[in-house]
Formats: sequence, structure tokens, C-alpha cells
Amino acid sequence: MRYVKGHGQQTRSRIVEEASRGLRQAGVDGISVADLMKRAGLTHGGFYSHFESREALVIEAFASAMDRTVSQWRNFMREIPVEQRFDAFVEMYLRHSHRDDRERGCVLPALGPDIARSTQKARRAFAGKLDEMIEVVAGFFPQAPPMRARQIATSALATLMGSIALARAVGDKDLSDEILGAGRQALRGRTRAGGASDDFSSAVSSGGDQGA
Repeated sequence: MRYVKGHGQQTRSRIVEEASRGLRQAGVDGISVADLMKRAGLTHGGFYSHFESREALVIEAFASAMDRTVSQWRNFMREIPVEQRFDAFVEMYLRHSHRDDRERGCVLPALGPDIARSTQKARRAFAGKLDEMIEVVAGFFPQAPPMRARQIATSALATLMGSIALARAVGDKDLSDEILGAGRQALRGRTRAGGASDDFSSAVSSGGDQGA
């Protein structure tokens, strides 16, 4: 069978897209190469014509998922006034539908713990993409000094990720909803006139003992 130009790249992209969803749903160790290929409608035997190893696919899959997440964040915030962006971002991230849809949700709560147990190469790739995410969130605080904006963004992402991870982990819906509500409350109102509120900024500067 003859394939049109670009067929190989289209197939690779499909594998990466399906792998990113499968990995978020089942975890890095919870799904095999055969299962990942099956999701893409392909056979196991064709895997190594596209990737040199399973780790290479995992790295590309979570990097792709993080890129897509960043793009969604930017698109979502484009039409929102600067002074409202952080609060809107928190509400978007901690919505029930995000908790309930692992496959299409943020990769941080889905795969962060798995990547922490992975190879140095995988962790470096994850760190690079995480840094991009931090920069996007830091951009919600244009009136704050750059370093403080990064501190606030890093602390906020840790709170958001932890809230979703815990809300997914518990088997009690009421407790899960309570966790999401607590996360919203911890971060709500942290912007004022386009910058970080004094109490949150102080908490971040002192090591995060208060607030998030």
C-alpha cells in the first residue's frame, strides 16, 4: 500500500495524542505499549518504526499534553480582563468536570507523581514544560515584580495540582467536592488591581506558611 506524503507524521501524531490521553487516565505504569497502540488503531509491531523506546513516547506524550494545556490556558484568558484572570483561572482549573475527566485534564495532577519516579531525562523534560506553565500563570500578575510573580504562580500551581489530585483520590464525593472548594477558597481573591494581594504575596515570600 502506498501512503500519501506526511502519512508517517500523521500516524506518529495520532499515537502521541492517544498516548497522552491513555497515560493521563491509567498512569505511566498502568498502560502497555500494546494498549497505547491499540488506542491509536495500530498494531504493537509498528511501534518501533515511530519511537526508539517506550520512554521516548511517554516523554513526547506528556510534553504534547502540557503544550496543549498551556495553549488552552492562553486562549481561555485572552478575552478576560487582566485583573480577573487569576480568579477565572482558579475557577476553570478546579471545576468538577476537570476532576472527573482525567484523559483530557491537566497533566500535572495526572502524571506528576509518575514522572517523579521516572528517569532523569523524563524529569528534565517535565521540568522544562512546567517552567513554561509557571511563566503563563506568572503573566496573570503583570504589576508584581517578575520574581514575586513566579513565586505566586508556582505556589498556586502546587495548590491547584494538589487539590485536583486529592479530589480524585478520595472515594467520597462530598469530601472530593469539599477539597475542590477548599482549593478555591485558598486562592480566591488573590489579585487586586491586576497584582497579587498583600497577604498572599507575604505568604509566598515567607515560604508559604500562610494562604496556599
